[in-house]
Formats: sequence, structure tokens, C-alpha cells
Amino acid sequence: MSGAAFIAVDWGTTNRRAYLIEGGEVVATERDDMGILSVPPGGFPAAVAGLRERHGGLPMLLAGMVGSNRGWHDAGYVLAPASLADLAARLVSPEEGVAIVPGVCRDGDERQDVMRGEEVQLLGAVAAGLAPGDALLCQPGTHAKWALMKDGALADFITAMTGEMFALLKGHALIGSEMTGEVEADADFRKGVEASADRDLLSALFGVRAAAVLGRRAPGAAAAYVSGLLIGSDCRARITLPGQQVHLLADGLLARLYSAAIAIAGGQAVVVDSHASFVAGITRIWDIKA
Repeated sequence: MSGAAFIAVDWGTTNRRAYLIEGGEVVATERDDMGILSVPPGGFPAAVAGLRERHGGLPMLLAGMVGSNRGWHDAGYVLAPASLADLAARLVSPEEGVAIVPGVCRDGDERQDVMRGEEVQLLGAVAAGLAPGDALLCQPGTHAKWALMKDGALADFITAMTGEMFALLKGHALIGSEMTGEVEADADFRKGVEASADRDLLSALFGVRAAAVLGRRAPGAAAAYVSGLLIGSDCRARITLPGQQVHLLADGLLARLYSAAIAIAGGQAVVVDSHASFVAGITRIWDIKA
């Protein structure tokens, strides 16, 4: 480990989290809602300068959507299988003292996929010993990532629009007005996960409307049920073996929902600290490039 201090930033679409790292240890953190969508045109240099000034002008290593074609500077993609060393070898420097980590892509004839930001956490979880070198990892969210790790590298992955589909259904679909109530890993959510076993998702979604019209589902229960349908469908598509272990990079509600769905789908969830994974991954990249 180089021990040189630096600022690591996980810069997403809606949020930004900065870590001041010295000797591999986090000594200060800062989080705000200054995601890339909140930065005005041409405003990235000033936003970066502000962060550096608040943390002693140290060099900075950025990851996430800041390196996308919608962010500050397109850092491109490394083709899977990819390792932390592969990412470190392809850093992009938009200005002196600042570097951006590239994303990872899958570019086969039959299927293409991309990730940006998650690769640092997924590889970092393995580097920190929070997940084994050969494992199935899941990072839930708006676009849930499922990653197959082999020999410590990110060998393959798939993205599911699980969270985004829930938001679209609630905001724009016929069943949206029925999707009231809180989402929690409760009985209604579990019923949705169990119903996802029928593998007829589109029919099951319309059934939400029918159940409401016919008075077969209590008011306030549909949101949790639909969440269970979507997350259950997502998990059942990835879990291929009885008792399959899934290392879950999540906390709070998402950890509870996916842990319950994975168990119902026949798997076993192992919750991993995603923030510790990011710090481990970004620090290893920093040390390799140094």
C-alpha cells in the first residue's frame, strides 16, 4: 500500500460521496446531492475544485457516472473479464491531479451490457475479502447488477431494470393508482415474490388491477406486492442452484427486500458492506497506479 493520501469520489447520477483516504483508511467523508444531473453545463471543474479545496488540495480519483458520456469526461469501458489492475491501467485524466476510473462492458454478439461505478464496489468486495474470488454478487438499485466473479475478476454481469420498472409502473401504468402503501419485506411483498414463480410477469401485473377492482387485495398492499413480483422475478432469473449463495452489496430496505426474495427463490443472501467495498476497490486502484 502506497499510503499516499488522496480523495476518492463515488459520483453517481443523483448523489456524490467523497472519502479522504490516508494510508488506506478513511479519515473523513462527505455526501451530498450533487450528482451529475445537478452539475450545470461546464460546471465540473469548479465542482471538483471545491471538493479538493475542502480536503487540502489532494489528488483525486473519481468513479461512477462522472466518467460517462453524460458526465464530465467519458472514461470509456474495459471489456469483461476485468480486474482492478485493468481499471488502473485505463484511468483517464481530464486535468492535472484528477483521474477517472473507466467502466466495464460486456460486448458479445447476442448480449451487450455496461456498468459504471459498480465495478469498483464489486471488485473491491473481493479485494477486501468480503466476498470470495469465485462468487455471484448482486448490487440492487434502479438498475440492479448481477456479477459473476471468477478468480477475483469481474468475469460477466447482467443488468436488470428492476427499480426503474417499479417507478415507471407506479408513475405511468394503469396499476399505478393501486400501488399505494409502504414497501417492506412483509407478507404482501412475500406474496409477490411467491407469485413471481409462475414466470408470467405481465399477466401478474395486470392482476394487480383486477384484484383491486374485485376487492381481493386490501388497500395499501399493492406497492409491496408489485415490488415482490419484480424483485422476485429478478432473483429467480439469476439463482440457478438450490441454496446458491448471493453476496449482496446493499443495506437498509434494499438489503431486506433482496435477502427475503433470494431466500424465497431458493438462494442464500450474504450481505456485504458496499461502502467498505468501494473504499477497498478505489484504494487498490490508487495503489496500483502509484
